[in-house]
Amino acid sequence: MAKLIDPPPPSDGGALPVNLREALEERYLAYALSTIMGRALPDARDGLKPVHRRILYGMQILRLDPGTAFKKCAKIVGDVMGSFHPHGDQAIYDALVRLAQDFSSRYPLVDGQGNFGNIDGDSAAAYRYTEARMTDVARLLLEGIDEDSVDFRDNYSGDQQEPIVLPAALPNLLANGAQGIAVGMATSIPPHNLAELCDAALYLIVNRAAGPEQLMKFVPGPDFPTGGVIVDPPAAMTEIYRTGRGSIRLRARWTKEEGGRGTWNAVVTEIPYGVQKSRLIEKIAELFNEKKLPLIADIRDESAEDIRIVIEPRARTIDADVMMEALFKLTELETRVGVNMNVLADGAVPRVVSLGEALGQWLDHRRDVLLRRSRHRLAEIEHRLELLAGMIVVFLNLDEVIRIIREEDDPKAQLMSAFALTEKQTNYVLDTRLRSLRRLEELELRKEHDELTAEKAAVERLLSDKSAQWKTITWQIRELKKKYPADSKIGKRRTTFADAPAAADFDLAEAMIEREPITVVVSEKGWIRALKGHVQDLSGLQFKGDDGLLASFFAETTSKILVLASNGKIFTLDAGKLPGGRGHGEPIRLMADIDEGADIVTVIGYQPGVKMLVATSDGRGFVVSQDELTGTTRKGKALVNVDDGARAALLAAADGDHVAIIGENRKLLVFPLDQVPEMARGKGVRLQRYKDGGIADIKTFMLKDGLTWLDSAGRTFTVTKVELKDWIGQRADAGRLPPRGFPKNNKFG
Repeated sequence: MAKLIDPPPPSDGGALPVNLREALEERYLAYALSTIMGRALPDARDGLKPVHRRILYGMQILRLDPGTAFKKCAKIVGDVMGSFHPHGDQAIYDALVRLAQDFSSRYPLVDGQGNFGNIDGDSAAAYRYTEARMTDVARLLLEGIDEDSVDFRDNYSGDQQEPIVLPAALPNLLANGAQGIAVGMATSIPPHNLAELCDAALYLIVNRAAGPEQLMKFVPGPDFPTGGVIVDPPAAMTEIYRTGRGSIRLRARWTKEEGGRGTWNAVVTEIPYGVQKSRLIEKIAELFNEKKLPLIADIRDESAEDIRIVIEPRARTIDADVMMEALFKLTELETRVGVNMNVLADGAVPRVVSLGEALGQWLDHRRDVLLRRSRHRLAEIEHRLELLAGMIVVFLNLDEVIRIIREEDDPKAQLMSAFALTEKQTNYVLDTRLRSLRRLEELELRKEHDELTAEKAAVERLLSDKSAQWKTITWQIRELKKKYPADSKIGKRRTTFADAPAAADFDLAEAMIEREPITVVVSEKGWIRALKGHVQDLSGLQFKGDDGLLASFFAETTSKILVLASNGKIFTLDAGKLPGGRGHGEPIRLMADIDEGADIVTVIGYQPGVKMLVATSDGRGFVVSQDELTGTTRKGKALVNVDDGARAALLAAADGDHVAIIGENRKLLVFPLDQVPEMARGKGVRLQRYKDGGIADIKTFMLKDGLTWLDSAGRTFTVTKVELKDWIGQRADAGRLPPRGFPKNNKFG
């Protein structure tokens, strides 16, 4: 924590002038550094903030190891606050509770007994009612802390020592994640699967320059304690792990549960991380009451120990995916989990790190811990060897040693001079009971001496050989993975991955319609109807008076129908609302507000992404995607701007590479389709030039396949690419008379 050095007070006791700006900057900087270093950001080495580290160390002092008796949380909170953490008791208890919640921590560090809250958002009981002890994971974080593995510092009162960082035998920063808000910066690290992190760490030891693409072969993404489904593509995850920033799209897990007589329910079994179940259900119920969820009939919370939220559809014909898409769009069944891997690198510098850097920080820390523990063990061995050497001398001269101890006034000096013992050896002999001295056996002493000598040589080799150090760390990580394998209850991956769904621009009313095949029939006078099924033979259809068939095509009850009017507007109809085929149908004008002076040019079925060539009677046109043609109002939408005396005349599929256009003057022109611009709406460009008359027909085709047309008898004629060379020109040319055999009605058929 930064400390301010205030100027000494004036000797005369008066006021001391201070620059206000400088004083505020100094004091605010001290506050910011205190918040960043002492509260909000985790250490990259052990993944803990000071409050969590102090809680675990306080429990270590209380000897609350796994398997021991629980102790009151009030005792733990009181000891931590009194010895290490000079803040409010509720802040300490809240941090302890979160460490014990299996829906907040992927690998809980505290084993709680009592009411520690739930996923509904209910808070924990007061600390006088709850009890706690450490978990096996917490013990791994503290493993070797008594072996000089980490540095200690004075606590806030200076009467005790606390660890600056824990030894951390597992990558806790990524395994459990972290959340925090500091001054001018924040951190948000999602939890991950420990077995996957071990695999990535083992790979990183051998390939320290590995990028996120290589590490994601082992760590495909976060693993949240509440499960769920990540629907972001791998490329997005790679970018997040490269930069350390981004957001993850997380969805609830649900299944379709079949009932009797074709009924079904959607059952949510996992909700996104950080979402309170009670608030989620309240939000869904609120939307339901506001009639914003027309596909849902009821929602029930049948959760016990496991989550079970039952969503009942309004009709069994509703598509389950569409219903859930509506819920994902409007509720917290889908959330964005922010990622900002801002940590204290090397325990000192706030920095946003990548996945590889985060693992690298932990691995480097584990090497430091290994070296410190090895040096500590080496010192212990050397000390014991020194004592053993003295004890062997004592054994060989036991009677004389006992005599000196019994009879001499200064046995310490006498022993040191008689047997050339050091002060440590002499003190150890004098502190040993006589009974123990009598039971000494040379064989045991020499065996222990040899074993320690061999161990000393092994430790010295380890300290001098970097590759041996990494081999030891590799062995430790493999042992850790064996402890929490991917197929164990706690080690099994809970969060899975799925492809991102298409944009949810669906019509809820359409979802209420059962999908069935139909045949749409449109008459020349603008009457429309839908025949059940796909009907091939329409020769038996009846029309009113002198009316006849204008268009027919196959569709489904969920399809959209596009109607082009001569004034250049296009209208969208719902196929599910079309009248049946028993009568003559109904006029399209009853379903769309078509101007009185406008006629219906053509009617087609909507096909997403398909491109069309629209043309006016005066020979202008452009290419447009059908996605630009659909609308939601009866008034339609403007497509073609027509001049006075002209009208929208034709709408043809743009599925070739050349355009064939023929005018009422019986002039045929062929030109490349890429000469026609693609627009959403407008007037278009000149397609063919006329002295009098206008356009008669238009079509697109593949030039390599030749130009085809149908004659009045239904026969197909084809003109090859070579034969068409006299008609191929540029857009806006006049063209020339068509080949022999072209229909006299100037239609391609």
